[in-house]
Amino acid sequence: MTSPLPAIAAHNLTLSLGQGDSAVEVLRGIDLTVPHGQTLALLGPSGSGKSSLMAVLSGLERASGGTLQVAGEDFSAMSEDALALARRGRIGVVLQAFHLLPTMTALENVITPLELAGMPDAKARAEAELAAVGLGARLGHYPAQLSGGEQQRVAIARALAPKPALVFADEPTGNLDAATGSSVMDLLFARRAEAGATLIVITHDAALAARCERVVTLADGSIASDTSA
Repeated sequence: MTSPLPAIAAHNLTLSLGQGDSAVEVLRGIDLTVPHGQTLALLGPSGSGKSSLMAVLSGLERASGGTLQVAGEDFSAMSEDALALARRGRIGVVLQAFHLLPTMTALENVITPLELAGMPDAKARAEAELAAVGLGARLGHYPAQLSGGEQQRVAIARALAPKPALVFADEPTGNLDAATGSSVMDLLFARRAEAGATLIVITHDAALAARCERVVTLADGSIASDTSA
């Protein structure tokens, strides 16, 4: 049953980096509510604040001010340790750089976070997720033995295997050619739909953003526009 609470409710979020006269205001009073199950693109050029906003919304960075509720949890009031616990299993992240551990196989890269989170049946869950992204025959391969598209598929499997309610994808096709990137995004949208998760895609690519139900455009750390398909 879908929670009546939104996936994300942010009010007047600010983020400043540095101290005193050298402080830089990265986010300037962001108000954003995201319903459960929505696909949303954060669109904007480099330096607009979209990756910083993702870091705050996903609990990887503490906001300097404002309030933030994520899946009913008050992220703005949590310590860093509490944020780490709140993220575990609830939030999946897919990045431009795949961030796979080179000394681990595809299967081990997906299993390890599941085991760290104390989830049961980690091996079976990891195998099933890798099969779902088309890598059932590549479980024992190391990242160096996989193409860029295959590595990003492993990263998607790793993000989705815990069955998170909220998935962030930060420039997920940035290191891939156009055809591979398109097929990876097809897969990400399909897997998200099957899981019923909320998906937030951070991108500077208007064509990729247009695949989402809603597009929020950032400029200079503020929301410049918010449109729905």
